Amino acid sequence: MTTLSPAPVPVDRPVAASALPNRSPMRTAARAFFRSPAALSALAFLALLLFLAVAAPLVVPYDPAAQNLANRFSGPSAEHWLGTDEFGRDVLSRMMTAAQIALVAPLIAVGTAAVIGVPTALLAGLRRGAIDAVAGRLADAVMSLPALALAMAIIAILGPGLVNSMIAVGIAFAPSLFRVVRGAALATSRETFMESAESIGCTTRRMVWVHLLPNVAAPMLVQVTILMGVALLAEAGLSFIGLGVQPPDSSWGSMLADAYQNQFRDPFGAVAPGAALALTVLCFNVLGDTLRDVIAAGRRA
Repeated sequence: MTTLSPAPVPVDRPVAASALPNRSPMRTAARAFFRSPAALSALAFLALLLFLAVAAPLVVPYDPAAQNLANRFSGPSAEHWLGTDEFGRDVLSRMMTAAQIALVAPLIAVGTAAVIGVPTALLAGLRRGAIDAVAGRLADAVMSLPALALAMAIIAILGPGLVNSMIAVGIAFAPSLFRVVRGAALATSRETFMESAESIGCTTRRMVWVHLLPNVAAPMLVQVTILMGVALLAEAGLSFIGLGVQPPDSSWGSMLADAYQNQFRDPFGAVAPGAALALTVLCFNVLGDTLRDVIAAGRRA
C-alpha cells in the first residue's frame, strides 16, 4: 500500500535586511538631496560663506574700517585684490566682514517669523474653529500689504539698525510661514494617529510638539530656506536706503549704496557685493527648490 504524505510546504528563506527596499520617505529624500549637484554646489558655497563669516576677524587682510584717503578708488592689485572704495578701505576685507551680516540678518528675520507664525499655525491647524478663523484673517490682512513697506513702517517705530530692521522683516514674513505650516497642520490633524492621540487624552501641548510638529517639519523647512534668501534681499534693500546696517559696519547692501553714489568714478564698485548677494540668494533658492522636489518625490515613493 502506498503511503501518502503531505507535500512539503516551502519555507521562505530569510531575506537580508540590506536586500529589502528602503521605503522611508525621509531617507529617500535625503539620498536624492545629496545626489543633486545643484544642491551640493549651493551647500558648498554657503559653507564657504559660513567659514568666512566665522573666520573673518582672523583672516581679513586689512582692518575693514581703516581709511587711506591717499589710496582711494584703486583698482585690483596684489595689495588689494578687489581694490579700495571712496575712503581707501579695502573692499575684500569689507566683503568678508559683511558675510557675517549676510548670515546673521536672515537668521534674525526668519527666527522672528518662526516664533510668531509657527506656534500660531500649529494651534490653528489642530483646533481650527475661532482660533483658525481669527489667525487666518490677520494673516490675510498682513499679506495684503507690501512686505517691504510694512517693514519700513515698523522700522519707523523701532528705529533703524540691523536687529530692528530684521525683526520688522520677520514680522512681515510671519504670515507666509503661517500659511504654509497651517496648511500642513490641517492635513495632519485629520490623520488617524492624531484622532487616536486625542481619544486617549493627550494634552494640546503634547499633540502639537510630539505628534504635529514633526509631521509639518518638511514643508516648514522648505519655506524657511526660501525665506532666508528673501530676507537677505530685504536686508540689502533696507541697508541700501540707510535703514539697515549702520556705519561703520558694512553689509553688501550698504556697499552697493556706496557704489551707486560713486558709479562714475568707480564703475566696477558694485560688481563684488552684487555678485556675492546674487549668488547667496540663488543658493538659498536652489536649496529650497531641491528640498521641495526631493520631499515630494520621497512621499510618492
